[in-house]
Amino acid sequence: MAKYVPDVKTQRRVIISTARTRRPSAAPEKKQTTFVCPFCEGNEKMTPPEVYRIGGGEKDAPGWLVRVVPNKFPITDVHEVIIHSTDDTLPIERLPAEQMTRVMTAYRDRYVAHESDGQVLIFCNQGFGAGASLKHPHTQLVVVPQQINLDSVHLEPIANVVFEEGSFVAYCPDFSQWPYEVWIAPKQKGNKFSDVTDGNLAQLGGVLRKTLLAIEKAESDPVQEIKKPEEPFIYNYYIYHGVNWFIRIIPRSVSRAGFELGTGLNVNIVDPTIAAERLRTIIEKG
Repeated sequence: MAKYVPDVKTQRRVIISTARTRRPSAAPEKKQTTFVCPFCEGNEKMTPPEVYRIGGGEKDAPGWLVRVVPNKFPITDVHEVIIHSTDDTLPIERLPAEQMTRVMTAYRDRYVAHESDGQVLIFCNQGFGAGASLKHPHTQLVVVPQQINLDSVHLEPIANVVFEEGSFVAYCPDFSQWPYEVWIAPKQKGNKFSDVTDGNLAQLGGVLRKTLLAIEKAESDPVQEIKKPEEPFIYNYYIYHGVNWFIRIIPRSVSRAGFELGTGLNVNIVDPTIAAERLRTIIEKG
């Protein structure tokens, strides 16, 4: 069982989850014997029994296109892994459009499946530097009890628009805490992620894909090079759990240091206005 411990002054909480210490790791800097990826097709028996799939085949057997299984090393009492595809080399922004739609569908369907269980947070850690323990691209879903106050930012006013597409807008909020941080929000307010219609899932996948690819290029811009082109593109994103949902993309090519950790104040080395301009230019050039 996960244990939620509050700070005596702020009432922020820390989760004590000792199961996480047993997580496997395929990080390249660690010496290890031959690693067999439990998320690859053909290794279905290496994971807990699946709870959802898109595609053909029998449960816990090959044939799937997107697969969801309980996390073997959970943070909370409900913790699932959404495996984006059978290919362990393609991050989500490199997936074909139809596969992106399947992943967005899995996100929405699993959110709906757990909406009555508590606060549903969907998040992706891409790259070992962003917290991933396995190379195979995947997203995670956790449920936090309703009585736990989540220390989450809420929807920021739309400013520094990067681009709009159909029902969604991508922008760099004035509040951006990280270089090239981008938020994707629906134009219609007052909804939760469970309200996204089938017709908008493909559109959402396209906006997420286009945004991530633009951020990757912007970070390697020689004008203000944050990462070298040959360095991996690492990032986190999450879907806000409540009303007025949004996707927050946090590139992780810079690290937080003592000032940020000691004060709670974040230093952003790229002005959000400039970030939006650069990303807009990249997208317009195609």
